[in-house]
Amino acid sequence: MLMLDAETILHKLPFSTLVNELADKHLEPVGLTEDMLLESEDSEGNTNHFLIRAGWQAENAVGAKVTTIFPRNNNDDIWPSIQAVYVLFDGVNGTPIACLDGTALTYLKTATDSALGAKLLAQPDIKSMMMIGAGEMAFHLITAHCQLHPSINQVYIWNRSAEKAQALSQGELKQRFPEIEFSRIESINDYVSQVGLISCATASKDPLIPGKHLQPGTHVDLVGAFTADMREADDDCMRRARLFVDARETTINRIGEFIIPIANGIIEESDICADLFELCQNRHPGRQADDDITIYKNGGGGHLDLMVAQMLYEHNQSH
Repeated sequence: MLMLDAETILHKLPFSTLVNELADKHLEPVGLTEDMLLESEDSEGNTNHFLIRAGWQAENAVGAKVTTIFPRNNNDDIWPSIQAVYVLFDGVNGTPIACLDGTALTYLKTATDSALGAKLLAQPDIKSMMMIGAGEMAFHLITAHCQLHPSINQVYIWNRSAEKAQALSQGELKQRFPEIEFSRIESINDYVSQVGLISCATASKDPLIPGKHLQPGTHVDLVGAFTADMREADDDCMRRARLFVDARETTINRIGEFIIPIANGIIEESDICADLFELCQNRHPGRQADDDITIYKNGGGGHLDLMVAQMLYEHNQSH
């Protein structure tokens, strides 16, 4: 059985290759997906999560990722807040064929998913972006967006903890992208109207992105919310934007980003224009005008873990 560690997963392929291959994977049906999510509150009042995400493409491959999400780990810098393992099985005979570092797979899959969404929906000549949240995922999201949009020359970073935002803005990103200016900011509202791309990766239950300040043409990449009570974009965002998701089955009725505004009558399910399958199969044109505000919800379902695990397995088998 092939064993893939974090170093191999995160540094084997450029995001340009990953994005193109993930788009190709969406030419086939989604297959079967299923999630199991458990929650438990610790002694300090933090809500921890245990998540199993499974995907199955018949006669092709089947796999599952087992993940723990402990938010308070962000505060001690000893363990990452998200830790996981992924097991990939042959879809014909059920034999386990690979075991992958699930944390690294999560980072890579999530960043590739968002980068593909932005490639299909964002303006091609974005000059600046804002990263909301400075957890482990933020580094990979910034890297993916900047690789796919080399026109970016300014990245603003906001986080509830200013120290983490400062560390991210002054760390490895500056070495990887010396031509880009990275800046920690203290206010989201003051900069929302100045950027062409906003990526948000938090566990917030209260919306952080003020839709009334979005400039025409902005692309919003929503990553963090993964439970029914989480959301990152406010009602004005949802009203003003053209709405897209990575997969209808794993987002619309599962994540607060849509459950809450639909329940409150702000939007209807029919307002979601398309998902990645429809976009990649040219069944929807995506952005239709330069001044469209587009929102892309990165739900990160089990089918995406399976797709990216297959891609990594195939590349490491052939080399």
